[in-house]
Amino acid sequence: MIQPHAIPQAALHPSVVHGIAGDQLLQYFERIERLEEEKTAIADDIKAVFLDAKSNGFDVKTMREILKIRKLERAALDEQETMIHLYREAIGMH
Repeated sequence: MIQPHAIPQAALHPSVVHGIAGDQLLQYFERIERLEEEKTAIADDIKAVFLDAKSNGFDVKTMREILKIRKLERAALDEQETMIHLYREAIGMH
């Protein structure tokens, strides 16, 4: 991230330039930057939970698959399971 001292002084006082509301645009950038920081912190927290689960003997790869399944709507899950069963039968995997 660029430090404020590295930004030209004129950029620190945004205004309307060529029809663009600088103050409003700056607020969007600052909000996005804060959310990116939160996203990084949350990703670190999730990683720590997986590490904890792994240290307690759980298979993280399987947990990730279960999380994907839990996100699916019931109809989508049923369709996916049907297709997997159909494809397995088609190639002789019973």
